[in-house]
Amino acid sequence: MLALVCPGQGSQAPGMLAPWLEVAGVAERLRWASAVVGPVSGGGGEALDLVAHGTTSDADTVRDTAVAQPLIVAAGLAAAAALWPEGLLSEGGPTDVVVAGHSVGELTAAALAGALSTEAALVLVRERGRAMAAAAARTATGMSAVVGGRPEEVEAAIAASGATAANRNAAGQVVAAGTTEQLAALAAAPPARARVIALQVAGAFHTEHMAPARAELEALAPGLVASDPALPLLSNADGAAVERGRDVLDRIVAQVTSPVRWDLCSDALVARGVSAVLELSPAGTLAGLAKRAMPGVEIVALKGPEDLDAARDLVARHAHRTPGSASA
Repeated sequence: MLALVCPGQGSQAPGMLAPWLEVAGVAERLRWASAVVGPVSGGGGEALDLVAHGTTSDADTVRDTAVAQPLIVAAGLAAAAALWPEGLLSEGGPTDVVVAGHSVGELTAAALAGALSTEAALVLVRERGRAMAAAAARTATGMSAVVGGRPEEVEAAIAASGATAANRNAAGQVVAAGTTEQLAALAAAPPARARVIALQVAGAFHTEHMAPARAELEALAPGLVASDPALPLLSNADGAAVERGRDVLDRIVAQVTSPVRWDLCSDALVARGVSAVLELSPAGTLAGLAKRAMPGVEIVALKGPEDLDAARDLVARHAHRTPGSASA
């Protein structure tokens, strides 16, 4: 069984889409995604040019939450389209696959699993990114990774600082989120045998600091059409497979202020007997977590077109059908 995983914010990098433009059909898909995303706020503002942001924008620009989130989802969908030009759910797609996404990557995963249309996922991520950027601008907040330490001591240190454990990514890696003062207090009094590393994100995501953004998405969600997933789709809230389209959408909205439990997703993948993990672009982070949490599982990080052959081989050996082939 193959796990197809989609990364979250922080995985973006300047120029990450440039190599993909050489792959047939990708530039056209990204231009279409830019047209769907449209202006970044209301009816005004400039359109979000995903091709430009993915090729020529600098690090500060692609770090902007309103830019980073649509860019990450578009990159993941473009990478999947390079693997399966007719679509992951087409007759030539893989037969034995489970899908999951970390934070904003859950929108990528939902689109790949058929719970959301590509257009709905892109519009939703545009609004999510804009709303979360606006919420982050209200108060100086951020996130820091706590690597190492005893779990109970890590939890105690985060609580003592006033921050929140926003992401539990794996054993030995928890991400704390809070105000700059709270994170400074955590860095000044870290747990024993642990390092506190400031992350390059612009807000305390997955905490109550994002409540205004969640309220905006709650108002938007009733107008979206969601379908029951055609593939097993794991929620990053608890690793559970979500079977109803409306539940998928509700969880996507709720996760804006709720912790990401990627550790539980990894546990669920192991319990399902997953034999391989393929992380879509912009890849690397989840592949690294899988190496520690899923020993013995074969892993490919699809960072760029140079990894397509390895990804196709992985799919052929672990998901029963080679992309483009209708036979098992």
